[in-house]
Amino acid sequence: MRHRNAGKKLGRNPSHRRATTRNFVRAVIREERIITTLEKAKGLRRAVEKLITLGKSKTLARIRRAYAQLQDRDLVRKLFAELGPRYASRPGGYTRILRLHGYRIGDGGSRAILELVDNGVLAKKLAQAAESSAAAETKG
Repeated sequence: MRHRNAGKKLGRNPSHRRATTRNFVRAVIREERIITTLEKAKGLRRAVEKLITLGKSKTLARIRRAYAQLQDRDLVRKLFAELGPRYASRPGGYTRILRLHGYRIGDGGSRAILELVDNGVLAKKLAQAAESSAAAETKG
């Protein structure tokens, strides 16, 4: 029984799981939207949410805790300069998991998108599509 054992093992030993978590959180903060397996997204969403909560108020202790997890100055800067203020009024729920149809070719794993809420990625893509369609109309 797994009483009082929070989190998923993800088929890894503890050091590999810690490295996977660190790399996953770095990727989400850098890209704000990643494609991964559904199980990994569900299991590691918790780490992402905790780090964003940490970035909501800028104190030296919180900066040091974030740096201990991320080990990248640029990502810590982004966490406290962009993401923290963006989600300052939100009490939680900074991420969204969207299931993708189909399975991964190599091992048949179910795929999902884990993204930050209000990230602007979709707005950028819609703006690019509108520009390209406007450019096509002017040519034709």
